[in-house]
Amino acid sequence: MTESTEVEQNNEVDNDTTNTFTLIKQSNGIAHLVMDVVGEAMNTLKAEFAEQILDILAEIKADDAIKGVVLLSGKKDSFVAGADISMIDNCKTVEEAVFLSKQGHSVFEQIESLPIPIVAAINGACLGGGLELAMACHARVCSDHAKTALGLPEVQLGLLPGGGGTQRLPKLVGIQKSLDMMLTGKHLRASQALKAGLVDHVVPQSILVKTAEDIILSNKANTSSGSKSLNKPRKKSLLDKLLEANALGRNIVFNQAKKTVLSKTKGNYPAPLKIIECIKAGVDGPSAKGYQTEANYFGELSQTDVSAQLRQLFFATTEMKKESGVKGVKPQTVKSTAVLGGGLMGGGIAFVSATKANVPVRIKDISHEGISSALKYGYNLLNKKVRRRFIRASEMQKQLSSITGTIDYSGFKHVDMVIEAVFEDLNLKQKMVEEIESYCDENTIFASNTSSLPISKIAEKAQRPENVIGLHYFSPVDKMPLAEIIPHANTSEQTISTTVEFAKKQGKTPIVVADKAGFYVNRILAPYVNEAALILLEGESIEKIDKALVSFGFPVGPMQLLDEVGIDIGSKIGPILQSELGDRFTTPPAFNLLIEDGRLGKKANKGFYQYGKNIKGKQVDESIYALLGIVKNPSLSDKTINQRAVFLMLNEAARCLDEGIIRSARDGDIGAIFGIGFPPFLGGPFQYIDKLGAGYLVTKLKSWAESYGERYTPCEALVEMAENNNTYYTR
Repeated sequence: MTESTEVEQNNEVDNDTTNTFTLIKQSNGIAHLVMDVVGEAMNTLKAEFAEQILDILAEIKADDAIKGVVLLSGKKDSFVAGADISMIDNCKTVEEAVFLSKQGHSVFEQIESLPIPIVAAINGACLGGGLELAMACHARVCSDHAKTALGLPEVQLGLLPGGGGTQRLPKLVGIQKSLDMMLTGKHLRASQALKAGLVDHVVPQSILVKTAEDIILSNKANTSSGSKSLNKPRKKSLLDKLLEANALGRNIVFNQAKKTVLSKTKGNYPAPLKIIECIKAGVDGPSAKGYQTEANYFGELSQTDVSAQLRQLFFATTEMKKESGVKGVKPQTVKSTAVLGGGLMGGGIAFVSATKANVPVRIKDISHEGISSALKYGYNLLNKKVRRRFIRASEMQKQLSSITGTIDYSGFKHVDMVIEAVFEDLNLKQKMVEEIESYCDENTIFASNTSSLPISKIAEKAQRPENVIGLHYFSPVDKMPLAEIIPHANTSEQTISTTVEFAKKQGKTPIVVADKAGFYVNRILAPYVNEAALILLEGESIEKIDKALVSFGFPVGPMQLLDEVGIDIGSKIGPILQSELGDRFTTPPAFNLLIEDGRLGKKANKGFYQYGKNIKGKQVDESIYALLGIVKNPSLSDKTINQRAVFLMLNEAARCLDEGIIRSARDGDIGAIFGIGFPPFLGGPFQYIDKLGAGYLVTKLKSWAESYGERYTPCEALVEMAENNNTYYTR
């Protein structure tokens, strides 16, 4: 029984089962306005709710017995997750989206102007339109539950808050904090929201509604003064007073925000700049101008290609969460797991298994030092959360206690899944399979984190090959959202479904890919990185190549990426891909000189860039040009650099889909965005091919094949698409 049900027993209920909003009148003169979207796990705001809300507000105003209202959710551990994104997606013109925004403004203004107090009682996710709804109330109280989070993440969909968020948030938390929240889409935990002034009280969930009622009852004498009588005034720092209290100071804040945005987005995302303009319009001019500016820009952004691509990415990932590894095959529950190898990958895998999947983890390494390293990895991540007050120290200790270590196989007998993260050596991995089959239960799944070795070869000597599967994570494991699930020909459907489900519980977005060299992500990444290397050898500078591709939309350039991953890792994968897939994967021979010179990248403090305590910022190691025999002779435009590298990636992605390496274009787009940082605003390789047109892409590839070699030869699937004027997605 939920708290709201307990409180509301024996009170008058005005309930229509077809309505999302229910008004429950209490004996103390306070009414509970409960939002509960029928048939859905979480509350989301929909356009059709406007009439329901207005009818209930009219009922409240007409009933003199109601002295105050508590707004709460009928969902467990969730307030309002935001607006229904499909509602925005259905807007086909700017004018339709502007109307939608103004409709929200009108409804929330009526809530704000209620003559009696209305307090939002927040437990769980309070995001987007949900927070805009809460901010329209006269006060907010939230629970200290771990799932309570408040934020305006619309920027992540290429949008801005369209329900008054750009206008109300600055008044509650200040200009600088509101910019930080809206430009990043970050969520605040309960304690952070309290400190920022976004909520007025944080209490245990058990007394959430009572606290909201007490706020109202303690202010009965001043109910006519509206929200001013309920809100706690925000404590302003000296910096706030100096910068936000006058036009000159505010301009400094806004100008700096614009510089920061352009530095990070390279102008590829229009929403952040529009958010700044909305806030500026609201604080520097009349309120009506601020709201009108918000509605206009909301409408404009809703029709941009950037927002359309980001919304499609949202829909795709939401859809994937509902899918199983194999349709109709129910996964087994993984109650405990083990990790082989205590390095960075092993430590990261153990961390997400313990803290997100919430299962006990047993780490095995050949040395106590390896185990200590893995445990320290988890400790450092959790300790950072403690310092930032995301979690309590007691919670950190609880989570750390679920990770244990051993240098033998003690404690392995009954684990449900063993995840291997040892060196990329086939004989070693085969030995791991043999040992796990000896020490573990006959149903234990063996999941290999290999990045390049065929799973069929790892399972070649297995007694129970049906239990062997690939589970490829990306580094750093605690941050990268993708996991590739790689079954071989004899992997059971049960093993596939169980592994997919467990990866989801670890917080990953899993894609199932075929067991072929490079799988999907590394296979499409290799031609891109190789081409950047060849462009470097032609005389372009490291800075220019990286800067061009970062401006294109990648988080880091290919040269920096090699330093981050490890130049030696790339050199090991390259020959495997070349052997299995052909000469288009040939790594430039000159790069062997890097390995011989000990240039392994960041981990060795020596790569394309300089590293070390005394190195400030990102500085290229100029000695690398002489080492590789390069005479700098920049002649290519940024556009040419970008197209030569990226178009090879697109070509290989098309091959992968044609060969059945990935199940769909959707999976290929998500894999590229979440695995290698393909620009999200472009929607992924397949969305980008559709945008360019297969005909244009094939023409460019054929032209470069004549100039630079056969590696540019377009694959048959692209040529056929160009001839038939087809696309990957229905337009």
